[in-house]
Amino acid sequence: MGDLKHYVIRGGAEGRERLRILSRVMHASTTSLFNRLGVTDGMDCLDFGCAGGDVTLELARRVGPGGKVLGADLDATKIELARREAAELGIGNVEFRVHDIREYRPAAEFDVVYARFLLTHLPDPAGAVAALHGSLRPGGLLVVEDIDCSVPCAFPESRATRRYYALYCAAARRRGADPEIGPRLPLLLKDCGFTNVEMSVVQPMGLEGEVKLMAPLTMENIGGTVVHDGLASREEVAALVAELYALAENPRVLVGMPRVVQAWGRRP
Repeated sequence: MGDLKHYVIRGGAEGRERLRILSRVMHASTTSLFNRLGVTDGMDCLDFGCAGGDVTLELARRVGPGGKVLGADLDATKIELARREAAELGIGNVEFRVHDIREYRPAAEFDVVYARFLLTHLPDPAGAVAALHGSLRPGGLLVVEDIDCSVPCAFPESRATRRYYALYCAAARRRGADPEIGPRLPLLLKDCGFTNVEMSVVQPMGLEGEVKLMAPLTMENIGGTVVHDGLASREEVAALVAELYALAENPRVLVGMPRVVQAWGRRP
């Protein structure tokens, strides 16, 4: 089993709280995509890179008692938290397991496989797409969502948001990650043999609300990595986090997430 050292964003229980907010911010666009693609009753689904399981539980509600959902993630702490939450909610058609996509050897048992913000972290995203391909039944659907940090997430653009993006991208690339993977997704699917590949683009942003918290929260979560890598001092990180929170509170500043590319295709 692998470890979490190659991930730029903090994991565990602290990282889980950031992911709850992220899930709420992404809820409308992700569920709209599921509606568009007909993810519904009776399907067997895999959510790889499920983190705390927010989307996994949404899938479980969608497929009902006639379907089943597996949530898989490298972070054992988040998987345990997801198991507890599913049990507390009484959702019985879902299971959570610790899996490393780099070592995953799947059986072709799912109708739908989903991965959000997984491929960006991987030095070999094509290998991961191949593994996800292998987990689908013939005719099964792969759905992926991932970031493109080449597009600004604020207007008017500020020094703080530019620096935040630069630090995030530098730390990610040092770990073999690709913070601008979004536009690559359709070709990754095509090159792996998926057919009927399509895509769309969303970018959650706002003048108010939780979407504006994603930049400061993410900067907080990567702060230790950035300092460890010598990219910034603790003092600069603290000042940058404070400035990003100030932007989040300013009702005249539009702030949001990186552009998110959604891509999907079917296993022949």
